[in-house]
Amino acid sequence: MPTNGPFGIDPEDFERALRGAGTELRDLLGKAGVYLDRVDHATVGSLASLLGQFVQPQQPRPPKPEGETTGETGSGVWVIYRVDDIGEAKVEQVFPSELEALRAHRDNTDDRRRVRFLPYGVPASVLDAP
Repeated sequence: MPTNGPFGIDPEDFERALRGAGTELRDLLGKAGVYLDRVDHATVGSLASLLGQFVQPQQPRPPKPEGETTGETGSGVWVIYRVDDIGEAKVEQVFPSELEALRAHRDNTDDRRRVRFLPYGVPASVLDAP
């Protein structure tokens, strides 16, 4: 027994058990393949529904827009604007990147002062409060 390791398992017994398990697994897979070859198309749906209980279907993804939007292409500017008492927006500062605009707006305490991307060709009146 001391030559069989700390658990008393003979290495040859271990190899024999693995070899037997491999043979049984190979036979099982072969039988499954033969069964799937014999299945007609009517039962394929039931087999798929059975397997579908164990496999989660992929969530449908929303379709991507056909063309890039102005924000994705970067054709515009980032603005810091303020909405006055009557709801009209007044652009205070213009920045080429979002990071610069957010850095400039970092210490803002005025709740009427905001940051937004404004595409080229769009009037600043779209920033007006509804």
